[in-house]
Amino acid sequence: MTATVREKKELTFFWAFVPVIAMILFLGVGYISLGLRAEPMILLSAAVASVIAYFHGYSWNDILHAIVDKLSKAMPALLILITVGFLIGAWMIGGTIPMMVYYGLLYIDPSYFYVSTFLLTALTATCTGTSWGSAGTIGVALMGVAVGMGLSLPIAAGAVLSGAYFGDKCSPLSDSTNLASIAAGSKLYAHIAHLMWTSGSAFIVCCIAYTFIGLSQDIGHIDTPERIVQITSALESVYDFNLLVILPPVLVLAGSLLRQPTIPVLFLASVVAMLCGWGFQGFSLSQICETVIGGFKLSMITNQEAVALFPADVSRLLERGGMVAMMNTLVICFCAFALAGSMSVARSLDIIISVFLRGVKTVFQLILTTMISTILICGITSNGQLSVLLPGEMFKDTYKKFGLAPTNLSRTAEDAGTVVEPILPWTAAGVYMATMLGVPTLEYLPYAFLNYTGMIFALIWAATGIGIAHLPKAAAAEEAK
Repeated sequence: MTATVREKKELTFFWAFVPVIAMILFLGVGYISLGLRAEPMILLSAAVASVIAYFHGYSWNDILHAIVDKLSKAMPALLILITVGFLIGAWMIGGTIPMMVYYGLLYIDPSYFYVSTFLLTALTATCTGTSWGSAGTIGVALMGVAVGMGLSLPIAAGAVLSGAYFGDKCSPLSDSTNLASIAAGSKLYAHIAHLMWTSGSAFIVCCIAYTFIGLSQDIGHIDTPERIVQITSALESVYDFNLLVILPPVLVLAGSLLRQPTIPVLFLASVVAMLCGWGFQGFSLSQICETVIGGFKLSMITNQEAVALFPADVSRLLERGGMVAMMNTLVICFCAFALAGSMSVARSLDIIISVFLRGVKTVFQLILTTMISTILICGITSNGQLSVLLPGEMFKDTYKKFGLAPTNLSRTAEDAGTVVEPILPWTAAGVYMATMLGVPTLEYLPYAFLNYTGMIFALIWAATGIGIAHLPKAAAAEEAK
């Protein structure tokens, strides 16, 4: 007996847009209002899209194959996410991240406090790959220093935020940076390099602005604050700092410059850090293996008397990493791709984008449309991860038709998504940063220069054609065809 072949029907714009409305409602009511997890809300939206596709003639196998196809294309980048968790744990137990933080705090110059705060937080975020973790550890400590010096807390909070998000965007360890490259289909290191046109330009603006503000306030010489002494003393009591401990990030940087495969480079840097943890820091092989899987724990330190005297900032800084820590990010990825796959099977996304892009004729208009869509997604969902995943799926093919490399899309999603999230008061990042730094979102917003100047530079480069990457002519011709 032959199976019945169902007639596939073209969706109208209304039915194509229903899953988007469902996502807004589920996330708005469930995630934002009721505080429910975002993942079930995304899956419910995927279920709505699947039901619509089914009643338009698509079978469950069609829907399943579309979801699997999305996931299979993203799997190499998802493996990088898991490797990043492995690496952070190794760098923590090997002393690499603590050493960078230690010397950054040790040599902070109070006369240049704001720019030093920006640079130190950027360094910490680059090493750890987390803007939230950097702001909640070094950022909190620096805010305490600003209080002791009698400096402007909104300016200090803006410097912390700018540094945390610049480092996050430039770090191959960042989950949002990896997600942006996954969604747009760009290479990780190519995405980071392309970010320098916008985030790098914003970095220069920040250095100049924070230096000028600091010098204009004439802070003068102030002895090293007690809070900084507490943190550096705590790190020094646990770790043995030497030049070999800094070798793992050097390997990652060299691998990036030489364009070597990402996963082997990260794994090699992890192995070197694990050897440092065993040879210099005195941790056992069992503790090292446990750290790269489940993250570093203060209970692993032999000198528990010193641990008992640690300030809370040190605990939040050290207890992180491990492959398990990346599971939440991976789950969100799977849910988001389930939604994207269930919408793509009936061409829902194509129908929606075709309406959004009516009248878009230039690269500037395309990037502006992408930015507006990304900001809306971020503002509606209050989720920075979705704000880089969904635009990537929505605009990926359109950028190819314009002959643009996918790095343009991944960069724009970062400029208008995760970086903008903490300056919106109602988002999760906005609430978190205001709570951690003790300054309301709207008060630090004017001084978080990096979080909005990147968008300005993105539009400038789009209008002038500077810093816009194009596909090779053969690939562009094939996409246009």
